[in-house]
Amino acid sequence: QARTAPAGLLFPVQNQVRNVMDLSGIWNFQMDPNDEGERSGWARSLPSPRPIAVPCSWNELFDDAKNYLGTSWYLLETWVPQSWRGQKIFIRPGSANYAAKLWINGKLAGEHLGGHLPFAADIPQLLNFDKSNTIAIQLENKQVPERVPSGPSKAGGIFAGLFGQYPETTYDFFPYAGLHRQVLLFSVPETHITDVTVNTRITGSDGIVNVSVSASGNYNGKGMIRLDGADTSLNFRSGTAEAEIRVRNAKLWRPGAPNLYPLTLSLVDGSTVRDSYSLDIGIRTIEVRGTTLLLNGEPIKLTGFGKHEDFAVNGRGFNLPVVIRDYELMKWVGANSFRTSHYPYSEEAMQLADKLGFLVIDEIPAVSLNFGDSDEVIEARAVQCRQQLTELIARDKNHPSVIMWSVANEPMAGNPLAGGAPPKAVEAGSRFFKSMYEFTRNLDRTRPVTLVGVQGGPPEWLTIFDVACINRYYGWYLLGGRLEAADQALEKELDDLNKLLGKPIIMTEFGADTLPGMHSQPDEMWSEEYQVEILRRYLDIAARKPYMAGMQVWNFADFKTGQGIMRTAGMNYKGVFTRDRRPKMAASFLRSRWALK
Repeated sequence: QARTAPAGLLFPVQNQVRNVMDLSGIWNFQMDPNDEGERSGWARSLPSPRPIAVPCSWNELFDDAKNYLGTSWYLLETWVPQSWRGQKIFIRPGSANYAAKLWINGKLAGEHLGGHLPFAADIPQLLNFDKSNTIAIQLENKQVPERVPSGPSKAGGIFAGLFGQYPETTYDFFPYAGLHRQVLLFSVPETHITDVTVNTRITGSDGIVNVSVSASGNYNGKGMIRLDGADTSLNFRSGTAEAEIRVRNAKLWRPGAPNLYPLTLSLVDGSTVRDSYSLDIGIRTIEVRGTTLLLNGEPIKLTGFGKHEDFAVNGRGFNLPVVIRDYELMKWVGANSFRTSHYPYSEEAMQLADKLGFLVIDEIPAVSLNFGDSDEVIEARAVQCRQQLTELIARDKNHPSVIMWSVANEPMAGNPLAGGAPPKAVEAGSRFFKSMYEFTRNLDRTRPVTLVGVQGGPPEWLTIFDVACINRYYGWYLLGGRLEAADQALEKELDDLNKLLGKPIIMTEFGADTLPGMHSQPDEMWSEEYQVEILRRYLDIAARKPYMAGMQVWNFADFKTGQGIMRTAGMNYKGVFTRDRRPKMAASFLRSRWALK
């Protein structure tokens, strides 16, 4: 059955009946540290604006906003075409990090909590068609304990308080704020397709494609699916329709052969097309069998990276040339996968993963959740996690590249470096993650669900999920410089986890901070030689373990963090590429292991 998705998460397309206008460009901007703008009418006019680029992070653009996470305002004057009259019109910020309010011509049109995922507001009744319109977005990224990702709390955390990082966060990347992706204005017919769910399976040499479609207004008319050169009729009842299509001798989707099929859906009235929507789909299956991850029924091992949406000047703002360059470099290295650490990536990045054949572990922003906090705080985070999972799966469920959902990265029962975990916090986390697992499986039963465990975190939490993802830093944070001892500790823990779990294990983080250009013989910490040696040892150990389903290096490229004694120059230097994408020795080493083997 087709599920009702949050409005506007279907990626906007331009065609014969739909329209899209990208509002990216130069907007007006003003910081509001005293939170006076809403009561003072800033939704209509800013008293002292300056220009800002959209998309971008404001922290990278203005000296006085470098560490500012408080309230700010964006304003734009724009016209809406007369030809859009009579249609449903939406405005859709792709990522407003973190808490956003949206006004059209001074009237509140929508609110959204949580960056990295789009939200849409239905606005035709608020628009002018004979003069320009004022669009205002109020935005802040205050680090609040009840949010996801959570701000510092009484339970503390590795980066909150312990190491005195500034701006103070619970996570190890910079808390960029701003309109980070395009703001789109789009129109659809009054009766229109609102959601599409595509699931595939394989029978012999054929692909079976199940398509569920939702339409507005309890639509009871006719529809059409075009796939692989053939048309299939749809009969809508109360706004939903479903069809199953057999593709003979299907070209399956996989890394190295990312075969895609154009799928077009239409609402039709005789020969008239009332609405139309198109997307590319891939025919593939993903499943877990014992300790093996299977793609199209064949064992698959992940090679790749954890990444970040991070680049100088634009911060976390959408940068399409960087996205394409990253894929080119990952292909050069021989990677076949990445994780969207630690938040959903841009829709264009996901589309390119489909086209280029990369496997993606898709993760919500639930990084560094601490279960030493109060029940009330934990429940507030649970509400946001469910919202984020709903929005993420609605947005990304049709991407063949997405093979797994990750519900959290490095959750903690107190400080994992302190040793031991309070039983109350472990139990609170177990309840939380059992709930999140079931919630995610109810939204999508076609993909495995995982949790990315922190080193020293409770192994009980890993037992809940289909695949165990772990981050390990023997030889860096633990046993630094003592690589022989690090090897022994890592190998013992992996074997112990395998006995406990009996499921695929993917190491989603391992590596060492490396200052580009620093060399040492013999190798020592922070040198490029040490980074190569630690990666070599981890890969060799994993190669001896048949239950290891993948190895993803942390990190693809150096990235910005807060300032503090843990991070030289406010940077995490674990990248095998520099922040501007120059290779360190480790990049060529990985290429020798993955691309040239």
